[in-house]
Amino acid sequence: MSEQPEPGEPGDALSERLTRIEALLVPARPGTGQTGRRVLPAWLRVTRGEPRWPSTLAVLAAIGLQWLLPERLTIHPEWLLPSLETALLVALIAANPYRIERVSRLYRLAGLALIAMISAANGWSAVHLVIGLVQGAGGTDAGPLLTTGGAIWLTNVIVFALWYWEWDRGGPVARMHATRAYPDFLFPQMQAAELVPEHWEPAFPDYLYLSFTNATAFSPTDVMPLSRWAKMLMLVQSAVSLLTVVLVVARAVNILK
Repeated sequence: MSEQPEPGEPGDALSERLTRIEALLVPARPGTGQTGRRVLPAWLRVTRGEPRWPSTLAVLAAIGLQWLLPERLTIHPEWLLPSLETALLVALIAANPYRIERVSRLYRLAGLALIAMISAANGWSAVHLVIGLVQGAGGTDAGPLLTTGGAIWLTNVIVFALWYWEWDRGGPVARMHATRAYPDFLFPQMQAAELVPEHWEPAFPDYLYLSFTNATAFSPTDVMPLSRWAKMLMLVQSAVSLLTVVLVVARAVNILK
């Protein structure tokens, strides 16, 4: 059955897309008894929505880390943003309790608003932590300083994992419907489809891994950004992570001396 062009998609662009998809078709695994069978990778075809719980646990962890920060590093009143984030999370779970499959503009906007609030809260904390360290007001005890810096760094990892997950190929619902053929992030499994199960496609844990490795290596590792926005987002994350780690560790070492 031929693929119908999307509204407004030029004929030559559609032909290029079909050629690319055909090139990514891979033979069946050895030993399946289906010689010559060709399988379209899951990330290029319509699949079920991914489970809700991994991203939910990540958001809950980020909200919990906000409560651990000193009052001087939080947006006042300190309960406001965590309360709004929790309320939005409950609404998102109620709309899609088990799998993320709801096609709704309002639902997507609510998810983006939730990530934006977590980003704003953590960005505020990071900026005020850096200002305090530069001005020499980061405290005189290395333990609390490292704990605070670690909480901000870990929240930064979660936040960028959520952004990568929400924007790659249009987000989890768009990936489920395979509406975009070209990925923003190239995972190793996409280049060696014969080495992974036929149902493999990137899910939230894969984006969390991407975010963690980028925050620790300060550069891409095995997952390559392809689109410009993906490259810029990884650049910002690396810069924030590097600045936080360098200043916090330097201050802590100076205190210990």
